[in-house]
Amino acid sequence: MAKVYRDRDAKISAIKGKTVAIIGYGIQGRAHGLCLRDSGVKVVAAELEGTPGWKNAQADEMPVMSAAEAAAQAGVIALLTQDHVQPVVYREALEPNLKRGKALMFAHGFNIHYNQIVPPKNVDVFMVAPKGPGALVRAEFERGRGVPSLVAVYQDASGKAKDIALAYAKALGATRAGVLETTFAEETETDLFGEQAVLCGGVTELIKAGFETLVEAGYQPECAYYEVLHELKLIVDLIQAYGINGMRRRVSDTAEYGDMSRGPRIVGPEVREAMEDILEEVQTGEFAREWILENRADRPVFSRLRELEAEHPIEIVGPQLRKMMPWLSE
Repeated sequence: MAKVYRDRDAKISAIKGKTVAIIGYGIQGRAHGLCLRDSGVKVVAAELEGTPGWKNAQADEMPVMSAAEAAAQAGVIALLTQDHVQPVVYREALEPNLKRGKALMFAHGFNIHYNQIVPPKNVDVFMVAPKGPGALVRAEFERGRGVPSLVAVYQDASGKAKDIALAYAKALGATRAGVLETTFAEETETDLFGEQAVLCGGVTELIKAGFETLVEAGYQPECAYYEVLHELKLIVDLIQAYGINGMRRRVSDTAEYGDMSRGPRIVGPEVREAMEDILEEVQTGEFAREWILENRADRPVFSRLRELEAEHPIEIVGPQLRKMMPWLSE
């Protein structure tokens, strides 16, 4: 079982004497910055001038500057830009300003785990990864609650890296809910596998396969859309709130029986073998190398796949049906 840290296990004093630089004032970065500031931590933000992030920081009355300027004055540097941007930002703006005694913080372990960023040995490197989007992190903080998070220490130069990491997590409200201890490797590999095999790759292919099966059998695309895509949220919400068995108790007995008796025929041995292959690609770094090279080559495969997916029939019928449900965008 993972070690779980609560409010009593963390002291914000471990970080209050340090300036935290939020590098990337996007949805996650803004939530971190505001929660840290409200917890009594001195915060500065780094963004490109004139961008929405820069304007949001100004609107929040957050000191905003270049990444190099923020890193120079910070004791803790939170790198919260997208994965593929981080190595360039690190090399150009952060690395020259990493001095002994400073700390580098991540919310995802990709670039550390796959050696795209190699910090000097005299700085702390840790991760605080909330298990929810930035808007939820901020909303739960304001409600006096918190979003569960993962915490990991990759490099403990000061001997106090875990204390600083837990203080950062507490300042986000995460220790109110519970902070689970992990490693950069475990967080990165399980995150990538989950996205590819289940949450994004697995689910979207299952939806499209179900849609195509019904339409090719002569059913109306609109009916197929409702049954295999629209109603998915209802089931996922139940699973998230009550677990798999809890969901089964809240649908019809017919649906529950169909679930238990037919589901294993959909996700059978071949699917499990494919999952094992995908996990191996993540563990060996094969996927990471592919994605890194794809970005260096200006994303030719990624762009083409985007175009093809946008042309799928389910993306043609979907927008029309969603217009009938204005609450979805509210």
